[in-house]
Amino acid sequence: MKKKDIRILLVDDEPDILEIVSYNLSSEGYQVFTAKNGVEGVAKAKKKLPHLIILDVMMPEMDGIEACEIMRSTSGLENTIITFLTARGEDYSQVAGFDAGADDYITKPIKPKVLVSKVKALLRRLKEDADPQEDIVKVGNIVINREEYKIVNNGKEIVLPRKEFELLALLTSKPSKVFKREVILDKVWGNEVVVGGRTIDVHIRKLREKIGENHFKTVKGVGYKFVLQ
Repeated sequence: MKKKDIRILLVDDEPDILEIVSYNLSSEGYQVFTAKNGVEGVAKAKKKLPHLIILDVMMPEMDGIEACEIMRSTSGLENTIITFLTARGEDYSQVAGFDAGADDYITKPIKPKVLVSKVKALLRRLKEDADPQEDIVKVGNIVINREEYKIVNNGKEIVLPRKEFELLALLTSKPSKVFKREVILDKVWGNEVVVGGRTIDVHIRKLREKIGENHFKTVKGVGYKFVLQ
């Protein structure tokens, strides 16, 4: 997805933050919309259906936690990435934000360049060229049902733990493409836990045992790729 097609909604009651952040994100080529409180933010989110929402916690009329809950239950916003802006040390806000359905949080104050980098990292979570018809994907003799988390290999159903499934789904999304280790960590594990390269190796070993040794090729010093037989 091109930058010019990505819609970002920034919701904050501080005019300076709205101006500075929207300027920096617009300069990157994104479509940026702003709202000055939770009520306005919810209305604009329903209208614009942004790909990413940056949401302040402490706001008048409706705080970010309540706004997030409403957004997350709104049709068309189920897969929108929502990240909170929280003041340093607001641990309660961070926990409440995740409970409300947020995907991440950004601690402020934050330098504009750092914020832009953070936004780019968040947007990498978006499915490239997402298509609802791709819930069921056939790759060679393997059928992957992304919606039901099911794998069928040569007619036999295989049950995979969630991370093994997501790793397989990622690698098979573009057969023969080499996925770098850092990309795998970001897309499969994200910010959930701190993991190392060995974690990927272990999951690849398990997939080789269950799916087939020759499907998974190691590119030394780079990462892994899925190969059709």
